[in-house]
Amino acid sequence: MTEKLKVEGLYKVYGERPEEAMRLIREGADPDTIREQTGQVAAVIDASFKVDEGEIFTIMGLSGSGKSTLVRCLNRLIEPTRGKIILDGQDILQHSKSEMRATRRRKISMVFQNFALLPHKTVFDNVQLGLSLRGESREHCEKAATDALAQVGLSGWSDRYPDDLSGGMKQRVGLARALASDPDILLMDEPFSALDPLIRDELQRELLKLQREIKKTIIFITHDFQEAVKLSDHLAVMRDGRFVQVGTPQDIVFRPFDTYVKNFSREMDRGRVLTAAMLADAFETVRVAPTARAADAAAALDAAGRPFALVETPSGAVQGYVGRSDLSRTGGTVSDAMNDLSAKLASDEIVGNAYDRFQPNRPVAVVTPDQRVTGLVTADDVLGFLAGKTMPDLRLVAERAPVHAPTPAYQEANP
Repeated sequence: MTEKLKVEGLYKVYGERPEEAMRLIREGADPDTIREQTGQVAAVIDASFKVDEGEIFTIMGLSGSGKSTLVRCLNRLIEPTRGKIILDGQDILQHSKSEMRATRRRKISMVFQNFALLPHKTVFDNVQLGLSLRGESREHCEKAATDALAQVGLSGWSDRYPDDLSGGMKQRVGLARALASDPDILLMDEPFSALDPLIRDELQRELLKLQREIKKTIIFITHDFQEAVKLSDHLAVMRDGRFVQVGTPQDIVFRPFDTYVKNFSREMDRGRVLTAAMLADAFETVRVAPTARAADAAAALDAAGRPFALVETPSGAVQGYVGRSDLSRTGGTVSDAMNDLSAKLASDEIVGNAYDRFQPNRPVAVVTPDQRVTGLVTADDVLGFLAGKTMPDLRLVAERAPVHAPTPAYQEANP
């Protein structure tokens, strides 16, 4: 993956004496102490993270955690106190005002919670406004706005005004406006939080569908943990201006850094986070040759405590599977009791979306994109995993995206 954005040691202190607050931060003071002693508000403290091109990176936290301040620092709508924001290899905190305006017009767009539409302009004019302000030709503005409205499903609404639209439609217009400028990075500050639950769910699904097509780099802000898990490639949990934990949704749900993070996932349907690869990695897969004696295969299953074995040749060619009951009915070889592998799960597939493929007394094969079988799992495995009886070591997740350790200051303040 190509790194698109990198943030290093970012701070934002509100007040006229930020250095006093910075000194107290270095001494380990919490935001409440800093405010009481100096009157300064430490809104963002030592935020560091990176975002790869084409991924959705979500910053999640409760009200007052600093997430909205942080996202506005990324396009310098709010000026950070200290740190680096490196976009395509350049620290935009070193940009002049004119350079920063150009960056906002061409590289970074923002979708706001309150829609931020101009009520006296039509939907079409709202969408093409940014392009017009940056001096694009009329033909370019019209084509980009038309395409963007089509992307969000509002092609027939160009001549209407914001007051004619529902909340969900207004947010689609806001998204279309951001997309029309074809930005490198899309900042979305709690864009769905003001919407009804059903509309919110619909727009979440549409955003994911749209992202599969356009593959934008998106930084998404939310206070809703379910939304963060649903949308994110990676997410960060914020508390009191600091990042508590950064990782994949699987990291956050299955390897929470502390009780604060763990509490967010208490009501989470873990089946909506669990991937087939994680499930396969959590359980041993017994492999037997088709020419092996049935009694030897049964003994291997008993030793591993597993109900099924994968049948494969010495060269690794998978031929099927056998179960204990199959083996008990023959005194011959494994091939005499073998069954076809019909139920399959892609390794990156979410298990909660595929419960219908788990049938009693039959395993499901987990396969890689090149159709290599990496394991056999069962309905009982899923139930045991989700009930917490079996937990993964998450080696696969760790290899893809290791959990970033919280800052030393956070660890000292939250032992």
